Amino acid sequence: MAAHPVWFITAASSGFGQAMALSALRRGHTVIATARNTSRIQHLAAAGAHTLAFDVTSPPATIEAVARQVFAEHGRVDYLINAAGFILEGSIEEVSPEEVYDSFNTNVFGTINTIRAFLPHMRAQPLAGNGVRGVVATFGSLGSWRGQAGVGVYAMTKWCCSALAESLAEELAPFQIRATVIEPGYFRTSFLNPGVRVVSKARIDAYEDEKVPSGKTRRALSVVDGNQLGDVDKGAEVIIDMLSGTGVASGKDLPVRIVLGSDAEAVIKNKFDRTNKILEEWNEVLRSTDRPSD
Repeated sequence: MAAHPVWFITAASSGFGQAMALSALRRGHTVIATARNTSRIQHLAAAGAHTLAFDVTSPPATIEAVARQVFAEHGRVDYLINAAGFILEGSIEEVSPEEVYDSFNTNVFGTINTIRAFLPHMRAQPLAGNGVRGVVATFGSLGSWRGQAGVGVYAMTKWCCSALAESLAEELAPFQIRATVIEPGYFRTSFLNPGVRVVSKARIDAYEDEKVPSGKTRRALSVVDGNQLGDVDKGAEVIIDMLSGTGVASGKDLPVRIVLGSDAEAVIKNKFDRTNKILEEWNEVLRSTDRPSD
């Protein structure tokens, strides 16, 4: 068994991946930080991380080979963090099949392929001192709860990541492996920066109009960039606490959703209210479709 908890973090070159890696390192944990190009994570190597070139969109056989290498070198992975992802901005009519596939390939398929490759090894590793065999975390967002004009494909991928974590939480419980989804609101990272935010190649004038929801969204993303409410370093500290059951999470069970930011809280509460109104308004109709009791 490793002397310290071992973290495997995808997309550690920036944003939450980077902040989580640094937080875990400050706690004396072992961190395997990955990026497509290791030149982008040399600062993490200087801070004590093991660095590894890793692309979540690689063929499954390549990802499986990386998993075998990691377990051969480190013996275990206590925390498997899937932080890779990007936002595709474009209306549903504008985005091409290739752009939709690329978004799902990174945000969803890459996540599930990485988890599938690591799970056989995680199920076989001994329990840690806290009685947990390991933790698997995906990244959702407030977009996991709210579809939005102009970023519909991104919302679709984030709903998938949250559903994946909820399903994994049940599947992995018998093996003392926990699963959760991290759902941040808007945090001040490079996520929305020009060149990082992916924009559909096709642009339709009808959706550019600032009077329609899609036009409002694309203008708002530019305004929000650099002015997000969330502090990524504070968020990362909370995530590490919650995944490891320390600090603010001492004595508490790991929830299936780690919600971060008051803006995410507001979106989720609004979703509850709107959904409850639908159920209340249509309760007689929705119940009318049941077969009569035998």
